[in-house]
Formats: sequence, structure tokens, C-alpha cells
Amino acid sequence: MARTHYIAGNWKMNTSKAEAVALAKDLVLQLKGKPNKYMIAPPFVYLDAVAQVVKGSNIILGAQDVASTGNGAHTGEVSAEMLKDIGVQTVIIGHSERRHEIGESDMLINAKVRKALASGLDVVLCIGELLSEREEGKAESVCAFQLDAGLSGVTAAEMARVTIAYEPVWAIGTGKTATPEDAQAIHAFCRAHIEKLYDKKVANETIIQYGGSMKAANAAELLSQKDIDGGLIGGAALKADTFVPICVL
Repeated sequence: MARTHYIAGNWKMNTSKAEAVALAKDLVLQLKGKPNKYMIAPPFVYLDAVAQVVKGSNIILGAQDVASTGNGAHTGEVSAEMLKDIGVQTVIIGHSERRHEIGESDMLINAKVRKALASGLDVVLCIGELLSEREEGKAESVCAFQLDAGLSGVTAAEMARVTIAYEPVWAIGTGKTATPEDAQAIHAFCRAHIEKLYDKKVANETIIQYGGSMKAANAAELLSQKDIDGGLIGGAALKADTFVPICVL
């Protein structure tokens, strides 16, 4: 089944306000009329400014995280309601840097997924194994567990608004990339596991991105794999001249 390529740029904790606006303007111009699905996720403090730039374009505005609760006494948190209020359409949840640097649990990640979906936001749910887990032959079991936990309570209908991003932790920000064959094997496993959780239709329609140091030099080969439907791009998303070539494949 043909699925639309979904290319997302996670800007992480980078750019100034001026740089964020300028990059967004470049992307709006260069991606206008292009056929794939695109998303950019600037830092929280620049979301409102970037929202004004991408409004009415074919670029989805994403956030890098979301609170698991609604508005209230939660110092430092940003709610789904606040994000929607400024035009955010989707949120990245469970990124490995939040799992392993911040210590987010699978239970918290699931709460965020359910809250985002209930609030009308789409979700990019990140999963992936550590290098030690891969070396121990646990890559599939780790991904299965994270899918089970992250999607707990998510209905088949809601899965239409969920994208899975497989990001081998050992390949994020290191310049290392899983071979296209290794990446495809995990993507295929994840799709089969989603079929077990739901059904074949849901599995076939779920977009699964690759999130481990995808760049222009390796994107074409990765995206040619049957079950790799796009990319969650980090470093290469910070400049139009390195992000756009991936977007237009």
C-alpha cells in the first residue's frame, strides 16, 4: 500500500527567533506545491512566531512535547490547549532524549499521547532501542514494549492521527545510521506489531518514520524501503538547503 512520505523537522533546542522565522519562510517558499507531508517543530518559545509564517501553507506546525494534563498548577509545563491556541497541529512525544535524558516513563508518555489525541492534536510517537539493547538482540522486544505502552488506550480510529517514529537511540545525533536493510526490518516488525494490536487496515495506513540521522546522502535509499514512510529529521532540518532535498524525494 502506498503511503504519503511524511518528513518532519525537529529543531530541538536550536535557533534564535530570527533564525526560526527565516528558516520557516525559506521552507514555505521552497516546499510550496510539493506533494509530500511536511512538519516542523520549533522550540516552544518560537512556536507563535513560526505559526504566523506557516499559516495557510502545506507545512504542519508541530511541538516537541506536551503536558500530560490540562491547564493548571504545573510550573514549566505547556498544555495541549495552549498549543492548539497558537496553531500547533501535532506533537512529538516520547523522543529518546526525553526518555533517557529527562527520564520520562512509558506511563507518562502514554498519558501525553492520550491527552494530545483527546485534545485534537495529532501525535508522532517515538520509539527505539539503546545500542546495548540492540547488541543484546532486544531491539524488537524494546520496540514492541514501547508500542504497547505508548498506544495503550488509543483506539483504532485515533490511530489515523498517530505517526510512529522509529529512532535507534544510538544513531541520534551521532552521525551513525542503521543500514537501510536493518531499518526496514524494524519498521516491518513495528507494522506487524501494530497489526496485532489493531488490524491489517490500521497497520497498512500507519505512517512509520525513520529517525536516526537521516540526511540527504542516505535519505533516498532509506525512503525506498517498503515500510519506511518518512523521516523525523534533527540536524539536517536546521537549514533549508539540507532539509529540502530530503523533503522533495
